Amino acid sequence: MFNKTPFDQGAAYSYGPTSTSAPAAQPAAPAAPGPDELPLVFDISEAEFEAAVLELSMQVPVLLDCWAPWCGPCKSLGPVLEKLAEAYGGRFVLAKLNTDEAPNLSAALRLRSVPLVMLFVGGRPVDQFVGALPEGQIRQFLDKHLPPAPEPEAVPPSPLEVAESLIADGELDNAQALLDSLPAAADAPTKERHEALKARIALARNRPPGDVAELQARIDTNPRDFDARFALAALQAWAGEWSAGFDSLLEVVLRDKTEGKPERERARKQLIEWFAVCPDAEAVSRGRRYLGMYLN
Repeated sequence: MFNKTPFDQGAAYSYGPTSTSAPAAQPAAPAAPGPDELPLVFDISEAEFEAAVLELSMQVPVLLDCWAPWCGPCKSLGPVLEKLAEAYGGRFVLAKLNTDEAPNLSAALRLRSVPLVMLFVGGRPVDQFVGALPEGQIRQFLDKHLPPAPEPEAVPPSPLEVAESLIADGELDNAQALLDSLPAAADAPTKERHEALKARIALARNRPPGDVAELQARIDTNPRDFDARFALAALQAWAGEWSAGFDSLLEVVLRDKTEGKPERERARKQLIEWFAVCPDAEAVSRGRRYLGMYLN
């Protein structure tokens, strides 16, 4: 934890040299900007310490990085601290102090070695560490004192996303009513998605004829029983087993060797139609890839 300093006792902060003569005029410290106006990472001087660290920490936690140009660990620690300042998104700001240019402040902070990192909250130092710690340990150090990150605001779903969720839950009537209530889409992607959702509802409402076990038995007996493969693919698509349905039709594309290959073309057209309807992007990508391979 932070070693006791005059700040802990509420003493006035002073780092100027002691003298019986009238003190030399000090440059006025700039007014502390608000946290929204301040960059997440900035350099400070002795003259700016009170405004840019003590006063600013009344509004937002300030992490003070005391470093020196000749310090090797400082060079490795600095980028980690800057990365964390960005990652924490304004939950604290990072003030960087070149200690070689701030001897009086270094003495007031009782600085014995660098890098020294101090966290100021509410105008007072609350904790510190010395040396180049790993990022994980620095995160633990910060999380002990910083307020938790705000929960991201939920983004309201679009009507098409709501309709898709209703379809997935089997609420086909509600999904259909929602889609029918929407105005005509102005852009092509939205229009295509709207039509695809309507097609999924139509597919889900109408179970194709046939029995999966019987159709599979026919295919096992005769791999070129294309009627059985089409019927099986329809049942698989109806059940949401898109990858299996695509595979059934891809087998037709691969096996049809008849003149003109009519079954192959029929399977190709059905696959293209289902690619537009299928909600499983990975299954569609795989199906398109194999269709391209089998057609070439």
